[in-house]
Amino acid sequence: METRLQELETRVTFQEDLLSKLDEALASQQQQLLSMQRQLELMLGQLKVLQRESPDGPEPPPPHY
Repeated sequence: METRLQELETRVTFQEDLLSKLDEALASQQQQLLSMQRQLELMLGQLKVLQRESPDGPEPPPPHY
């Protein structure tokens, strides 16, 4: 009975450690996602400015050979 209890305690400790590591990884990924979303918003804003400033609009496609 004592051995079984120790095994269960070991498993719980392992699972708590794993859960803590997963929580840290999730928080890190959330920060990365927020950073990438901000960068994307900035790039989209810059693209819109460049499109407005372009005198000719989009380039015509090249002729087919």
